Amino acid sequence: MRMVEEHLRGRDITDERVLEAMLQVPREEFVPLDQRLYAHDDRPLRIGYRQTISQPYIVAFMTQALALDPAARVLEVGTGSGYQTAVLAELVDTVHSIEIVPELATRSRERLTRLGYQNVQLREGDGYAGWPDAAPFDAIMVTAAPDHVPQPLIDQLALGGLMIIPVGDDRQMLTVLTRTADGVTRSEILPVLFVPMTGEAQR
Repeated sequence: MRMVEEHLRGRDITDERVLEAMLQVPREEFVPLDQRLYAHDDRPLRIGYRQTISQPYIVAFMTQALALDPAARVLEVGTGSGYQTAVLAELVDTVHSIEIVPELATRSRERLTRLGYQNVQLREGDGYAGWPDAAPFDAIMVTAAPDHVPQPLIDQLALGGLMIIPVGDDRQMLTVLTRTADGVTRSEILPVLFVPMTGEAQR
C-alpha cells in the first residue's frame, strides 16, 4: 500500500511488525464517509466532537517507540476513532482503551467488534485516572495532550514499561517515560500537535 511504502517505510519507520500492522488495519473504516477520499493521506482527519484521527506516520511512530512485545498488556488513553487501538491490537495480546466522549466510545466499540478485534477492552471514562483494576501495563499510549503527565498513569506502568504521551499546551512534545527500579526516566523525542486532554487534566 502506498501509505505504508511512502509515508512510513520511506521515512524512519523500520519495525516490520508495525509496518505489517499498518497494512492490516483498513484506515478507511475509521474515518467519516465524507473523509474517506483522504483516508490514506499522511494527515490527521476530523472525526467529530472536536477530535481527530492521527496521521498514519504519527500512529506508526508512537507504536514503534513502545517496542511492543506480543505478550504486552497495553493501555491506550483516547480511543477516538479506534484506529490506533486496532493497530495496537494487531501487535499485542491485550489492549485496554479509554474514551471520554460517549459517542466515540460507542462507535469505536461497534467498529472494532465488526472488524473482529476480540482482544480489545474499551471503557467510556476519563483516561486521566487510567484503568487501575487492570494495571500494571507494559506500555501506555496517550493520544491527547495534558499539560503534565498524569500521576495515575505513571503509577500504573509496570517495571520496565514504557509510556508515550504528548505533553504541553500550545507547544507539545511527544515524551517517552520508562519505569525503572530507580524511578522514572523521561525523554522528549518529537514536537507534535494533539487535541488537548479533557476532564480531570483540565481542572
